[in-house]
Amino acid sequence: MPDARTPAATPEALFFAPAGLAPEAARRIVADALAGCDDGELFLEARRAEGLALDDGVVKTASYEQGIGFGLRAVAGEATGYAHAEGFDETLLKRAAHTVKAARGGHAGSLALPPPGTNRHLYGELNPVEDLDFSAKVGILKEIDAYARAKDPAVRQVMASLAASWQAVAVLRADGSLAFDVRPLVRVNVSVMMERGGRRETGSFGCGGREAYDRFVTPDAWKKAVDEAVRQAEVNLVSVDAPAGETTVVLGPGWPGILLHEAIGHGLEGDFNRKGTSAFAGRVGQRVAAKGVTVVDDGTIQDRRGSLTIDDEGTPSQRTVLIEDGILKGYMQDRMNARLMGTASTGNGRRESHAYAPMPRMTNTVMAAGDQDPGEILASVKSGLYAVNFGGGQVDITSGKFVFSASEAYLIENGRLGAPVKGAMLIGHGPDVLTRVAMVGNDLALDHGVGTCGKDGQGVPVGVGQPTLRIDGITVGGTRV
Repeated sequence: MPDARTPAATPEALFFAPAGLAPEAARRIVADALAGCDDGELFLEARRAEGLALDDGVVKTASYEQGIGFGLRAVAGEATGYAHAEGFDETLLKRAAHTVKAARGGHAGSLALPPPGTNRHLYGELNPVEDLDFSAKVGILKEIDAYARAKDPAVRQVMASLAASWQAVAVLRADGSLAFDVRPLVRVNVSVMMERGGRRETGSFGCGGREAYDRFVTPDAWKKAVDEAVRQAEVNLVSVDAPAGETTVVLGPGWPGILLHEAIGHGLEGDFNRKGTSAFAGRVGQRVAAKGVTVVDDGTIQDRRGSLTIDDEGTPSQRTVLIEDGILKGYMQDRMNARLMGTASTGNGRRESHAYAPMPRMTNTVMAAGDQDPGEILASVKSGLYAVNFGGGQVDITSGKFVFSASEAYLIENGRLGAPVKGAMLIGHGPDVLTRVAMVGNDLALDHGVGTCGKDGQGVPVGVGQPTLRIDGITVGGTRV
């Protein structure tokens, strides 16, 4: 285990020197393990993470973790051999190499070329875990609690949390190429419960990114977070039951892009399409959305939660156009699925940690802005629903069917916002929804930096974004018919 200080951020200082193993010796072991394979790599990870959560003025949880580990992967055709371990030394690596050789069997392939290098840096090589001392973090959480309670006497409960991580990764290939990245990540969350007239409702707000804490823990920043959480709770306190039925839905900019991420984004990942289990499989070059709909996955946006200088296979991230003006252009790819589909990796090979093999995953998935004024979009709807915040949801990748709960939504009546509603569930079919987009706003916004995507038991940080959208004919499940 590393000591409590962050060592110099180089592969040699973090991984090889502490293990008493020269990079060239590790390369020889990796090369022998991958001989006859089509692809593979040694993935090294050093990680530190800290989290503090305050509830009712008391720090209820505080966690800290640190560690080093590795994963060795051998890919032969569609078969993958994977071995991982906590710690890193020559004995562990040789044992892993012996294990992954079983994936090769009688396969006689030739190793794919390594990814291209990059000098780009999308975030600073800093350690937010060590950015503030423990007492300062506790002090910020208590200030948040006091401010929220003083803001409105209806506030009954305040929950606030700070979370930070520092991850350094190195990807070593059999040819000796070595890619390296240091990834900071922070997140601040505030949630309040308010009670008025015997009714209780909640509101929440979070923000973060691949930065230090600086921008998120100033009094101005956390007060805005509290103000937004309280505003949402106050809206919910006066909300009425949501009507049920098919209606026109206007999605607000920013975080509502999570619906795009779940209902459409996963269906555009390479593995589902290679296996033919996605509703978008085999449809490249076809119209899959209304004109004006352009969707990109962009891992190159500076300091964003979903951004990566390199992915977890060492490929530089990129801006990938998935749908352009309604036409499907391609999929998000890792190296294995790209090779099997006869295309190139798009820098979307991601893994939660060294304990997992990579797979195609989203980074920052965004619908591009259109040219219509958001006010005009709202005014065009005689009767419908305006959804600006979402909670949980589910999607079936194979069928494309989804269900999402709107945590903040309003009735639209004669082109104007009406009463806020609660209990609204959006129900639909991802590919079908794309064809029902009638108007695209000019107000593209990204989320505030809180997204985490789950797939096959792995969670990774992601971002979403979109402009205001008008979608005709979505089924709304509500509590009022």
